[in-house]
Amino acid sequence: MKTAKGKGAARPSKESLKPVDDRKVGKRKASGKPEKSRAPKKEKKAKKDPNKPKRPPSAFFVFLEEFRKTFKAENPLVKAVSVVGKAGGEKWKSLSSAEKAPYEAKAAKRKAEYEKLIKAYEKKQASSADDDESDKSKSEVNDEDDASGEVVFFPHSMLIKLLRIYSLCFLEY
Repeated sequence: MKTAKGKGAARPSKESLKPVDDRKVGKRKASGKPEKSRAPKKEKKAKKDPNKPKRPPSAFFVFLEEFRKTFKAENPLVKAVSVVGKAGGEKWKSLSSAEKAPYEAKAAKRKAEYEKLIKAYEKKQASSADDDESDKSKSEVNDEDDASGEVVFFPHSMLIKLLRIYSLCFLEY
């Protein structure tokens, strides 16, 4: 089918040129704000140090270590960890404070040992961080124009910025 051209061509009516009311049609207008189609980027977690001491178990977990042995001896066919955990939780709730006391004492002893280890670990980290910081934060740059032959120290971050500026100015052309 050919459409009519020229003077006799059909003109669009005024109603078709009017903007459509979105509420009647059921469409939504795009808001001025950009939509968040992507999920926000997750920040990367700092990697755990394998040399850092592990936290000590609570009194319940000290109890559970012994309870697992007895429970497995009584119920050798039960393999599910969840069953052992539930049974241990029920048993722990039923114990009196006098029965819980030895487990709490063991947990306190382990916590004291942990605190000693963590203090030593933090001391070691602080001393190694000071050494690394002094090595990384300053770098030697010889100033050839200086007649005295002094060594000029720049912070590491400033050197990085200077190198970026240099590469932008001179290396791109």
